[in-house]
Amino acid sequence: MTRPCDLDATEARKLIGNKQLSPLELTKSCIEQVEKINPSINAVVAIDKDEVIKQAKKAENDVMTGAELGLLHGLPIGIKDLNLTMNLRSTSGSKIFENRIPDNDDSVVKDIRDEGGIIFCKTNTPEFGAGGNTKNKVYGATLNPFDTNKTPAGSSGGSAAALATNMMPLANGSDYGGSLRTPAGFCGVTGFRPSPGLVPATEASVGLNPFSVQGPMGRNVSDTYLLLKAQVNLNRMDPFSSFDSLSMPDELLGSDLSKIRMSFSPDLGCAPVDKNIKATFFKKVETFKNNFYKADQCEPDFLDIHNCFEIIRGFNYVASHKEKLDNYRDLLGPNVIDNVERGLQYSLADVSWAHVMQTKIYKNFRNFFKEYDVLICPAASVSPYPHEQLFVDEINGEKMPTYMRWLSLSYASTMAVPCVWALPCGLDHKEMPFGIQLIAPAGNDLELSEIAKSLETVLTKNESTKRPLPKLL
Repeated sequence: MTRPCDLDATEARKLIGNKQLSPLELTKSCIEQVEKINPSINAVVAIDKDEVIKQAKKAENDVMTGAELGLLHGLPIGIKDLNLTMNLRSTSGSKIFENRIPDNDDSVVKDIRDEGGIIFCKTNTPEFGAGGNTKNKVYGATLNPFDTNKTPAGSSGGSAAALATNMMPLANGSDYGGSLRTPAGFCGVTGFRPSPGLVPATEASVGLNPFSVQGPMGRNVSDTYLLLKAQVNLNRMDPFSSFDSLSMPDELLGSDLSKIRMSFSPDLGCAPVDKNIKATFFKKVETFKNNFYKADQCEPDFLDIHNCFEIIRGFNYVASHKEKLDNYRDLLGPNVIDNVERGLQYSLADVSWAHVMQTKIYKNFRNFFKEYDVLICPAASVSPYPHEQLFVDEINGEKMPTYMRWLSLSYASTMAVPCVWALPCGLDHKEMPFGIQLIAPAGNDLELSEIAKSLETVLTKNESTKRPLPKLL
């Protein structure tokens, strides 16, 4: 018998709207799943069960009294611990804010609450989202539900692991160098990195930064799109915000893949990728490429992407965290310290060069998509690795020059300002989740979402590419 916590978000929302599922029943089922699974993986790090039950009872009363219901009405939503959440411990994974309990929601959480979502819990993240391994000094490490010796990646690792184990139907994430996409790939779930401003965020230290975005996560495309639709909002406090949800269809119907021009690349021409991951990727592509109008192995020219990324990221880290380094160095973890100190070594000439290079990369990227509708590549360069290892320091015998280099499959497209879906695509050579990225230029969110919906249908029908489920379930 299907438990409420096992229901897809879209199905649960329809049942709630039809008075066939109680929000209270769903919420209690999710709490029970957290109590059962979370001690094994440490994905949920803060939850006020009494408050959650109170929200669920109100949601149920609204249904029974005929109140107007929001898009997420009655659905428990996990909130990444980088987001400030009213009356719920919000640490950003840092000892500096270990005891912070905000008086108000940030804009992302407020939009979820305004659409009827039950603010369910906080999910774990590395300190200030810095790193591809979800562990910090406050809560420790989150473990991969497919193998608890390994990491779910980061920085949205808590959200991904919680979704994979049905602790909640939806969760939010954020993404700069793959913080949403890599955990989705490592945990066999779905995530969407939207165009800048589509999901407005008003709390960033650097407002003119199109590279870090907020985005939705779910167990499939339709669920993730439901959260996206609820998060889309026009908020002029985000300088990139210029969208509203009125032009978005209620649900995705999918596109005709036989008319879609697809390109694929195992490494984007610039990323170090484990040879077994490359081989796995080519095998997966063979199972679905014939569904497209054409499928060519090629990619944009990302030029000097690594230096460009490191310099611009360094600038943003200095702006966001130098004051913390000056005042709380002994409380900070190694990733934040490393990012700020490397950022401080760059000159104004370096930053100027990086912005010129980024503009060239952006133009190359846009021109590439005059010939193609979607670019597909792996979600991660390696199979999930031990959580005791802070980051991937070697691929194919080659030493990685920085702790971020293994994430260049994600950050390369970030610097070109994309929108990106991460979809589960079966298992890799180590029987761990394998994911793919569907990439398109910013502004193509809806078109790319329709492609993702159709490709997901194809993947689900094939035993070797359907979404894997963790043994913990």
